[in-house]
Amino acid sequence: MRPSFFQHLHPPTIPAPQARLRYTLGAGGLSLFLLLVVILTGVLEMFYYIPTPERAALSIQEISFLVPFGGLIRNLHFWSAQFLVVFSLLHLLRVILTGAYAPPRRVNYLIGISLLALILALDFSGYVLRWDNGVYWALVTGTNLIKTIPGAGPALYSLAVGGNELGAPTLVRFYAWHIFGLALAMAVFGAWHIFRVRRDGGIAAPAAARAAPRISRGELVRRETLALLAAAALLALIAARVAPPIAPSIQDSPAALLTESRAPWFFLWVQHLLRLGDAFWMGVALPLAALGVLAALPFVCARQPSDQAGRWFAPGRRLAALLAGGMVLCALILTVLEALQ
Repeated sequence: MRPSFFQHLHPPTIPAPQARLRYTLGAGGLSLFLLLVVILTGVLEMFYYIPTPERAALSIQEISFLVPFGGLIRNLHFWSAQFLVVFSLLHLLRVILTGAYAPPRRVNYLIGISLLALILALDFSGYVLRWDNGVYWALVTGTNLIKTIPGAGPALYSLAVGGNELGAPTLVRFYAWHIFGLALAMAVFGAWHIFRVRRDGGIAAPAAARAAPRISRGELVRRETLALLAAAALLALIAARVAPPIAPSIQDSPAALLTESRAPWFFLWVQHLLRLGDAFWMGVALPLAALGVLAALPFVCARQPSDQAGRWFAPGRRLAALLAGGMVLCALILTVLEALQ
């Protein structure tokens, strides 16, 4: 039997140890699945969402409560976007801790870092599109951080918000970036990332894996299908029972704009950093430095014995594990501290 299109996306065989769920965590496949759910539900929401200050929050309420199955669609869009951040981070950690960032996979690792940044930007821009008093503090603080960039700050701020202050052009700019700019970049980098997985020889594995038992791509697709069906059922259950936040429009409640002084959960650690020092250094320079350290790992920690490639926590990658694990731990601690404020 000739392989199907979906089977052709996989290598003909894969080492059995590297096909186990406890090795891959299923993070890469689940990230792709969640991204497809985000795209599909986002397209459906576009038929009813109106990107104007007067109608944005109201149109979300109409989607949630008046449009047939609109509440379920919005809930699926929201929760798949949140879980996409989680599984993308898990996938990145798995790649680092198993040494899958080293040559010949260095380029694809950098593409993956770019995808993570795009996912965070997409989530934040989608968060702003609610245009209710629950997002106002994050919108003001996030855009004001752009102003702190030396030299180019004011020009970048004007480009981001569509003028010298927040208003109707700001919502249109965020909508355009969310639907076209960031989404288009996500599609290009995502396709490139998948192509490079095959180009670079599939999943990373130690030299001894060449003699290990292997499974066919048909079996791999079967396992992935079962995992995705389970993930879809769990996602649908959460979407059916837990509604995402919704609040009055910014236009309708000007007195309550700063009552909810919270960034989205994935940027709570940045919000806590802002309490500790200068806005530029804590809110812009330090997060970019952390991203730069992650991007530099394939160049700083590239050497590893061939028998340690594709192994969790191999001794030859202690520095990479300490850097990545330390940054994630610090971000988690800062997130918890800010959540408890």
